[in-house]
Amino acid sequence: MFSGIVEEAAQVVALKKEAGNLHITMKCTFVHELKVDQSIAHNGVCLTVVGISDDTYAVTAVAETLERTNLGRLKPGDKVNLERSMMMNGRLDGHIVQGHVDQTAICTDVRNADGSWYYRFEYPFDKEKAQQGYMTVEKGSIAVNGVSLTVCNPSDGCFEVAVIPYTYAFTNFHQIKVGSVVNLEFDIIGKYISGIMKYV
Repeated sequence: MFSGIVEEAAQVVALKKEAGNLHITMKCTFVHELKVDQSIAHNGVCLTVVGISDDTYAVTAVAETLERTNLGRLKPGDKVNLERSMMMNGRLDGHIVQGHVDQTAICTDVRNADGSWYYRFEYPFDKEKAQQGYMTVEKGSIAVNGVSLTVCNPSDGCFEVAVIPYTYAFTNFHQIKVGSVVNLEFDIIGKYISGIMKYV
């Protein structure tokens, strides 16, 4: 479980395709604190550390993950938002994020708002999925590339988020432009409420 508070935008060092899997080698400042079998969110995708070497570590994304997320689009040198799993003895600064990406979205607009930025994202809208909680609501929570953000101006298949300078600088949001593909994880609480409502 994660909170959507990114620790570091780290660099992709190497990518290796093997059958349907993609092995991703990452370089980050906290490699020496990692251990094999540990969970780390990569652009919001929960992956398991499978190897550690000097200042890099490796994870493996399976075919289903590559189809559902933007990880298959990575190139060496790209920055990926990293977050280690949440410690249960601390504050929940973002919102409850599982690291189970639901789908991708495309950035359709970026505008400067006098020191902050507004990003607009569009995704394929499915009424049946929306009834299951795969949607956004005004002032609700959404994880975009693993970053916990507050929704504004939502409608069917699109929403906006406001990004403050700190988030812009210390996550990979500074690389997102019109046409960029991002990972979305809709709010788990909304999914549960939608599920419960079917039985009311």
